[in-house]
Amino acid sequence: MADTANKLVTVIGGSGFVGRHLVRALAQHGYRIRPAMRRPDLAVHLQPLGSVGQIMPVQANVRYPDSVVAACQGADIVINLTGVLYSAGGQTFDAIHKFGAQASASAARQASAATFIQMSAIGADAKSTSAYARTKAEGEALARARFPGAIIVRPSVVFGPEDDLFNRFASMARIAPALPLVGGGENKFQPVFVGDVAEGMSLLASDGAGHAGKTFEFGGPEQMTLKQIMEFTLETTRRKRILAPLPFGLAKMMAAVLGLLPKPLLTMDQVELLRSDNIVNEICKVEGRTLEGLGITPQGIESIVPSYLYRYRRAGQFTKTNNA
Repeated sequence: MADTANKLVTVIGGSGFVGRHLVRALAQHGYRIRPAMRRPDLAVHLQPLGSVGQIMPVQANVRYPDSVVAACQGADIVINLTGVLYSAGGQTFDAIHKFGAQASASAARQASAATFIQMSAIGADAKSTSAYARTKAEGEALARARFPGAIIVRPSVVFGPEDDLFNRFASMARIAPALPLVGGGENKFQPVFVGDVAEGMSLLASDGAGHAGKTFEFGGPEQMTLKQIMEFTLETTRRKRILAPLPFGLAKMMAAVLGLLPKPLLTMDQVELLRSDNIVNEICKVEGRTLEGLGITPQGIESIVPSYLYRYRRAGQFTKTNNA
């Protein structure tokens, strides 16, 4: 604890889904934490995660590099978590995934930080037809160009109480008579618990020199198809719904309409992402660049997801076991 108590970690995007869990994990490891975000006035939920004065939110926006430089001053470790699922206004894939990663790595270097960690995503590929996956890969390259020893962390789809995975499908099942299986729903995922992702990054932060320049892929204990994820969601929420296979062509037509919503249910870029599996690379497994390689036994969905999906049942926790 004495070692980490004198170390400051700037977490860019520290108030988001992964951010709040990472801040908690870092606090438990004894670090001083400076979560940086666009609206620190909305981050009061972070301070109770540590002791008095241990967590001090500050303002920063990766679209404005000077604000990131200020947030990283004096930091021993810088972690960038920022990312978007779709482009909207100034929050575009290029602005956040590419230039945001570049600005964060540059700020870490200017601060003479010992360690910089960039959160990316499994499937990041500079040649991908998906803008999300492509810009994630381009962001990795820009980060390493500015901070050569940058550690890249690529999680599969992340689940937890505030996720946009199981919560989304459960919410859709409340009102929709059928759920679409894009491309037949046979593509594979390796859902990983947000708490495990946070603990993994905390361990990487504690030994930045030993992991410098490496790319880690974080996945859960089992691979699941999109169809299996939806089936588990329906079983957990005690609902019966039709799972309708939707060819990619029709899915893109649907996404063209749904993508116009303020918070799109499906975008054309997400349809492209669903053409590929989202699982941990075998090379990462062999070389120990995984959660298991860091000594973490990842938790499965069965032990976590029911604890927050019960609210989608017809009568909440009082719903009988028969489907509704």
